[in-house]
Order: sequence, then C-alpha cells, then structure tokens
Amino acid sequence: MNAPAPPAENLRAALAGLLDGLPPRQASQAVERLIASYRGATPTGAPILRDRADVAAYAAYRMPATFEAVRSALEAFADAAPEWVPGGHTDLGGGTGAAAWAVNAVWGGRRPVTVLDWAEPALALGREIAAANPELEDVRWQRSRIGAALTLDSTDLVTVSYVLNELTAADRTALVDAAAAAAQAVVIVEPGTPDGYARLIEARDRLITAGFRIAAPCPHSAACPIVPGTDWCHFSARVSRSSLHRQVKGGSLAYEDEKFAYVAAARFPVDPAPSRVVRRPQIRKGQVLLDLCESEPSLRRATVTKRHGDLYKAARDADWGDPWPPS
Repeated sequence: MNAPAPPAENLRAALAGLLDGLPPRQASQAVERLIASYRGATPTGAPILRDRADVAAYAAYRMPATFEAVRSALEAFADAAPEWVPGGHTDLGGGTGAAAWAVNAVWGGRRPVTVLDWAEPALALGREIAAANPELEDVRWQRSRIGAALTLDSTDLVTVSYVLNELTAADRTALVDAAAAAAQAVVIVEPGTPDGYARLIEARDRLITAGFRIAAPCPHSAACPIVPGTDWCHFSARVSRSSLHRQVKGGSLAYEDEKFAYVAAARFPVDPAPSRVVRRPQIRKGQVLLDLCESEPSLRRATVTKRHGDLYKAARDADWGDPWPPS
C-alpha cells in the first residue's frame, strides 16, 4: 500500500481544482479586491469573504502562504516542547482551515479540531478542501463571531493566524484573553509588517501576564529588546507560487517568500532556543554575520569565522529564524 501524501502535497492538490470554471480574470479581480480589503486599516463590520467565488479565489491565492507561515511557527514551538503533542485544537478566525492543515503537518494523526469563523462560505469551502486529508475528516466547522462575545471550550492548542488586523483593539484584547483562558498553548501569526509586529507584541504581553511562557521565537519571556519604532521582528517562509499567484503579481518565479511575525506560548514548561537568528545571515569571505536575539534579553551581531571550525560550517547553513547555536 502506498503511504499517504504529506499534508502540504494534499493541500496543493486540493487547491489546484478550486478555480475550475472560474474565469482567470474574475479570479484575479476577486483576489485583488480581497487583498485591498485585508490590508485596510479599518476593521470590517461584515465578513470580507462573501461567496464561494471570493473564497475559492482567495484560498487558492493565500492559503499556501498561511499554511507555510503557521507551519513554521508551529515547528519552532515543537522544537521548544519536543515531548508535547496537542490532543485538541481550536483555530480562531480560521476561514478555510490553513492552520488545521499546518497542525496536522507538524503533529500528524486525528484529533478534535474546531475551526471558528464568521464567514460561512469560507467554512463550507474549508470542509470541502479538508476532504482531501483523511486525518481532517472530523474537523468541526463552526460559524462564530470572533470578538468580545467569544467563549471557548478548553483545548490544548489555540491558533490565531492573520486575524488580529480584522478586529478592533477591544476585540483583539478579548480574543487573546479568551484564548489564554481556554488553552494550554497559544500560537499567533500576523503579517511580517511593523503593524503586524505591534499587534503581536500586545498579544505576547497579555499571554505573559496570563501566566504563559514564551516558547518561540523569543529565547526569553522578558520584554522584547527592540526599541519601539526602530525595527520589528519578523521571519520568512518559502511558498510555491501557483499560476494564480503569477497571474496576479506578475513575474515568473516558482516561489515567493511570505513575511510573517509570530509568538508561540505555553502554560507548561518549555525549552526555548538559547538565541535566534532574527535577520538573514550575511555570508562574507571567511565569515558569517548573524543577528541574534539572545536570552538576556538583548540583540547582538555575532561574527563566526573559519577559526570556529564546525560552528562556522553551521553558520553558513543557518537560515533566518533558526535557533542558534544548532543543537
């Protein structure tokens, strides 16, 4: 018997068929309009995804990037808690279920999963896409307003990906507090922009106040050492580009890099990285420059040269977002 395809391959195959029968120009226009809505500074008063055509176009365009960003964050969390496996998962504002796929990619197997979103077309399409993965057959797709009135059942893991930007400040606070009250672990992913980072730091502070320990990306649970307004912490995930990506954005590259910011926190003991590479390493002749966030907490540029032997080889292989030094 052939082994089942990995979740990433299953997801790509499921998304490939979404746009059958939808004219390419209509798909492109839907994506461009939806991108403009998501980038708007004003929270919306109604679901942005209105019908199946909207959802199909946006899922085909954005779901692979969301999946890769969330999977990267979850993998960093799993490195800090290698013995822990979530028994249940709730995804807030999960739309078509990218985070459910990402959790399944990091911790395979069936588990109780609930995806909450206020856009019924997104939930319906998420259910349709999930049929391609037998381990997601039992996911519960539930319509719910994500905001101040949100109440959650207890669960092991709550994920919140690319949602905070759609909420008012009061609703963001309520969401983070509800997640903290319900879960043993919380993972939040936002766009890798200064505004996304600012929202993430607010959420991080609330989780710490609620008694959570930071597992990743920070090597500590103290205040972020970045001076507000001078920089922002974010990372990058490589995403295979579909024909729709190339059609909307132009260009011919087979991939693009999704910039994202994240925080992963837990109520139980975790073992965060000693430090983390927070910018793309700079490889020079005979040396590698690594910008590190360290556990003191502090930011430091480390220079690793050939004199460091095996550590120099590791530095040449190090990537943006990796723990340092390698275990």
